Amino acid sequence: MTSDGQRPENEDTDETIGREETDAAAQPKSGFSDDAAASFIREAAEARIAELEAESATEKDRALRIAAEMENLRRRTEREIKDARTYAVANFAREMLAVMDNLGRAIAAVPAEERAAEASGLKHLIEGVEITERGLLAALERFGVKKLEPLNGRFDPNFHQAMFEVPNPAVPNNTVVQVVQDGYSIGERVLRPAMVGVSKGGPKPAQAAAEPAAAAPRPGETSEPGSAG
Repeated sequence: MTSDGQRPENEDTDETIGREETDAAAQPKSGFSDDAAASFIREAAEARIAELEAESATEKDRALRIAAEMENLRRRTEREIKDARTYAVANFAREMLAVMDNLGRAIAAVPAEERAAEASGLKHLIEGVEITERGLLAALERFGVKKLEPLNGRFDPNFHQAMFEVPNPAVPNNTVVQVVQDGYSIGERVLRPAMVGVSKGGPKPAQAAAEPAAAAPRPGETSEPGSAG
């Protein structure tokens, strides 16, 4: 100590350095080497990249689903618009079929001899009714309505309504042999089924088609026995 009671300057400096070394030694170390820290950062980055890729894949799948739904909606809307244009007159056309039926009944009610007689005055009247009937059918056809022609064809429950059966072994089974009321279709739908009578007791259609082929002579053969050779 100096004479005036103050400590030497070098003693204060040594004491300060000693405290700093003690504080530095008391602080905990991180415990990570440079390689371990780099590895930790790399793993964290890879995990984050994988997470972002998963989120991207999810969003991509969602976008594809939305695009597919929009395409289905577009097609469904186009189909509905087309159907609306095609079948908008279905109810009106169905009502006009009653007019067609009445015109046909009026024509059928006149006997053939009355229709041919010039003096009766009915010939020109019937011709006018027939022209009206054809004109009405042509107008309906312009809007997609078509008359069914089931006679002598195979019975189709989608377009025909069987009213009775006609026993006939000479005709393939389920063949339309009589039309009671005409049927009509609009577009791909039935507007009114045709009321028909169908055959019963004949061969099945596949069997009836096979019989003429079996009966036909082979090339180079004649149908008359004993004529060859």
